Amino acid sequence: MHDHAPTGIRGAGNRRLLAISLAITSTVMVVQVVGAALSGSLALFADAAHMFTDAAALVIALVASTVAARPANDRRTFGYQRAEVFGALVNGVILLVLSAWVAYEAVLRLLNPGEGEIAGGLMLVVAVVGLVANAVAMWLLSAAQRHSINVRGAYLEVLGDLIGSAAVIIAAVVVLTTGWDQADAIASLLIAAMIVPRAIRLLGEVVSVLAESAPKGTHVTEIRDHILATPGVVDVHDVHVWQLTRGAPVFTAHVVVDDAALGDGRAAGILSGLQSCLSQHFDVEHSTFQLEPAGHVEHDAHA
Repeated sequence: MHDHAPTGIRGAGNRRLLAISLAITSTVMVVQVVGAALSGSLALFADAAHMFTDAAALVIALVASTVAARPANDRRTFGYQRAEVFGALVNGVILLVLSAWVAYEAVLRLLNPGEGEIAGGLMLVVAVVGLVANAVAMWLLSAAQRHSINVRGAYLEVLGDLIGSAAVIIAAVVVLTTGWDQADAIASLLIAAMIVPRAIRLLGEVVSVLAESAPKGTHVTEIRDHILATPGVVDVHDVHVWQLTRGAPVFTAHVVVDDAALGDGRAAGILSGLQSCLSQHFDVEHSTFQLEPAGHVEHDAHA
C-alpha cells in the first residue's frame, strides 16, 4: 500500500533556467579569456577558467536534468532521478581539479614576480562584467537550487565565481592604485581557497544520497512517534527513509495495527492518515506502508 505522488521538482522550468545561465556564463567566459590575454592578469584568467568549469557544470546539469525527467519503466522503477546525483558528483570533482590548478599557477606567479605587467584598468572592467553576470545567473538559479542537488551544484559554482570576480575587482584596484602586481596572484589563491570547501560539501551531499542516508533535517524518531500516535497503530518497525536526490525523499515502514481496526474496516483510513502525516509534516510525498496484524510481527524476518 503506497502513495506515488509526484515530487514535481524535475520540470522544464529547471532546464530553462540552466540553459539561460549557461548562455550567460559562456558569453562572459569568452570575454574573460580575451580580457585575461590582453591584461596579463592571472586572477582574471583563473576566473575565466572557473567560468569554463561553470559552463561545463551547467551543461552536465542540463543533460542530467533532461535525463532525470524521463519516466520510470520496468527496469528503472524510480525513473532517472539519480542522474542528477551523478551530475553533481562530476561537478564536485571538477571543482577540486580547478582549485589545484589555480593554486599551482598562483604560487608560480608569486615565486616569479615581475613576469609581465598587468593592465589593471582592463582587468577591472572585465571583472565587473563577470560580477554582474554571475549575480544574474545566481538570481535565476536561487529558487530551483533548494530542491535539486544538481542545480545546487551549478548554483554553488556560480556563487564561487561571483566571489572570485569580487576578489579580482579588489586586486585590480590594488594594481591600479599601488602598482603591486602580486595582488593578482593573491586573488588567484583566494579563488582556489574558496573552491575547496564548496566542492567538499557538494561531494559530501552526493555521498549521503548514494549511501541512502536519511535526508538532512529528517528525524526518524520523530516520524516514528507520529506514526505511533495514529489511532489503531500498535507498533512500527523496519522504518527506512532515504532520498533519490535532493528534494525527493522516500519512506517505507511496517506498521502493526490492532485486530479491531483491521476487523471493522478502518485499515484504509489508517493508511490514508499515515500518508497524509508523512506528506504534510515531513515533506515525504512517496511513502510505502505495510499494514500488519499483531501476530504477523513474530514471523517477520526483519523483526
